[in-house]
Amino acid sequence: MSEIRVSEIFGPTVQGEGALLGRPSVFVRTGGCDFRCTWCDTLYAVLPEYRHGWVAMTPEAIIARVNELAGGQPILVTLSGGNPAIQPLAPLIASGHAQGHRFALETQGSIAPPWLKDLDWLVLSPKPPSSGVAPDWPALAAAIAAAANRPRSVLKIVVFDDADYAYAREAAARHPALPIYLQVGNHRPAEPNPAGAAGIDPEGLHARFRWLVDKVMQDRWFAATVLPQLHVLAWGNRRGV
Repeated sequence: MSEIRVSEIFGPTVQGEGALLGRPSVFVRTGGCDFRCTWCDTLYAVLPEYRHGWVAMTPEAIIARVNELAGGQPILVTLSGGNPAIQPLAPLIASGHAQGHRFALETQGSIAPPWLKDLDWLVLSPKPPSSGVAPDWPALAAAIAAAANRPRSVLKIVVFDDADYAYAREAAARHPALPIYLQVGNHRPAEPNPAGAAGIDPEGLHARFRWLVDKVMQDRWFAATVLPQLHVLAWGNRRGV
C-alpha cells in the first residue's frame, strides 16, 4: 500500500478558517506542493529543503495516530499541506471512514484525483494574483467535477487586495453553486522558518478584515462569507496549532 508523506499530525484543535471554522479537528499535514505561493505560511510542508522532516507513513499508522490524539473518538480529520491532493489518500480516507472519522481536504484545485468524491468536505482554495501563481480555471473545474457532487464542496479565496477581490468575484461567477468564503490574507513570515515562529501584525490583519467587509457590503455581495484566520489571531504563525 502506498505510503503518504506527512509533515505533521496535530490536534485536536479547532479549524481556524473557512466553512468549518471552530470545528474540532485533528490535522494531517502532508509534505510537498505543486505551487510556490509568495505568501505561503507553511513552507516547511512545501519546500524540498524541508523534506528531511517529512515522514512516510502508511494509512494505518496515520489513523492510529489520529485515534491516539482524539482519544479513540470519531473526529473530523483535516487533510492539509502543501497540497494533499498530490498524495495517495484514498486508502486513508476509506480506513478512517470505517472507524467513524470524517474528512475535509484543503487544496488549491490544481489536481483532480478520483478519490475527491470520497471526502466529506472539499475546500477548494484557488490562488489569487497576490500568490504569484497564474490562474488555471480548467484545473479548478476538473477538481469540482471529480468531486461529483458527493462531498460538500466550497470555495475559499485568500484576499489581500483589490486584484484578489476581483479574482474571488470571478471564481464565484464561474461556480455559482458553490458557497464562497473570503479569508483575509496573512502576510508570509519574513523568512522561511520550519518552526513557524514568525509573528503577525494584528492591527494590519484587523484593518484588512474591516476593508474586506466594507468591500463586500458596498457591492451587496451577500452570498459571500468573510472570515479571518481564527488560529492566526489566537496563536500567530506558530506551527502545530
